[in-house]
Amino acid sequence: MGSSAAMEMDDDEYAKLIRRMNTPRVAIDNDSCENATVIRVHSVNKHGILLEVVQVLTDLNLIITKAYISSDGSWFMDVFNVTDRDGNKVWDEEIISCIQTSVESDACFFPTLRNSVGVMPSKEHTSIELTGTDRPGLLSEICAVLTDLNCNVVKAEVWTHNARAAAVVHVTDESSRGAIEDPRRLSTIRELLCNVLKGDNTSRTAKMMVSAGLTHTERRLHQMMFDDRDYERLGASGEGDEKSRPQVAIMDCSEKDYTIVILRSKDRPKLLFDTVCTLTDMQYVVFHGTVHTGSAEAYQEYYIRHVDGLPISSEAERQRVIQCLEAAIERRASEGLELELRTEDRVGLLSDITRIFRENGLRIRRADISTIGGKAVDTFCLSEMSGNPVDAETIDSLRRQIGQTILKVKQNPWPPTKPPEAASTTGFLLGNFFKF
Repeated sequence: MGSSAAMEMDDDEYAKLIRRMNTPRVAIDNDSCENATVIRVHSVNKHGILLEVVQVLTDLNLIITKAYISSDGSWFMDVFNVTDRDGNKVWDEEIISCIQTSVESDACFFPTLRNSVGVMPSKEHTSIELTGTDRPGLLSEICAVLTDLNCNVVKAEVWTHNARAAAVVHVTDESSRGAIEDPRRLSTIRELLCNVLKGDNTSRTAKMMVSAGLTHTERRLHQMMFDDRDYERLGASGEGDEKSRPQVAIMDCSEKDYTIVILRSKDRPKLLFDTVCTLTDMQYVVFHGTVHTGSAEAYQEYYIRHVDGLPISSEAERQRVIQCLEAAIERRASEGLELELRTEDRVGLLSDITRIFRENGLRIRRADISTIGGKAVDTFCLSEMSGNPVDAETIDSLRRQIGQTILKVKQNPWPPTKPPEAASTTGFLLGNFFKF
């Protein structure tokens, strides 16, 4: 959506030379703040650099508690207060070194805005991107199809929002344990998965793309759901939903030719990444900003312009930005039962697990699937088919079927009222079954 002149300027060789002579500088300070590590980043300004820095911090599982953003003119100066997941300062020398090398590297400083997705070929896996209408059992059906096609899911991330679903799935060939390259087989995978995604609903098109590329999964998921227009409300939300939804206000700052965007929402990890990612991919530049997080609420304030240098100028554009920012925050803010599964990986494991969820009347709201050193490490956010929280009896049933030591509760809004019963013989056998 940006003007061709802006893109040409971005690619200008002289501008690149100037940036190479002034690569980012990172200062990490554990002394000036009592309860957080302070990270200061200084560099020549470039559209997208804020997102790249935030992406580095969130990919290291750091929590950004405060941020001060200033990139007016040609210089970029940001300050981030960060902690680890336990709320402690960052003392790990390996993480500190990774922050410095990642932010100061050319890879961070010279990305192409949307082409940073899928530019590095991988022989280790095939990346499959899916979007379609969300429904109960959808992930289970997708996993069953992949298992029947002798594909092993080694990594996946699934988001659902506003009756839409998006997934990035990394699969390998069962026999070669590498990427799937046969065009005929890829065509079969595409055809069968598209049939699953379409289901009985043809009102909106299901999409699937097979790529041998390496993607930054979370940014790609935002782009996929944005392209699928998940920000468009299908109907009136309930009163409870309205109370818990993020609040987005947009105002004019006419004396400085900025648009002011203010967001209030429940605080959670990666919140800053989600909002900055959406603004960046919608072609807006953040010139100034402040982020504060408390025990429950997060406050974000940004002064923005479009890449063409103009503030938001119409009511239609204003409403679209509000809707898109609300959606960006909501995509992975759904509350529900969070379960973590850790066991030996095997072909068909994910298909079996998701089938058990479906048979127990559960719906997968989000999923993060990974394989580390031959072990499956999966996290699922679940609710009942109606959207209600999962009750204690169902949780106990899941753990008996899958294995008490394999499946653990990470977050449970409805804690059990009684201790779980001893595992039955059937539960013991099924628990052992998932170990092979």
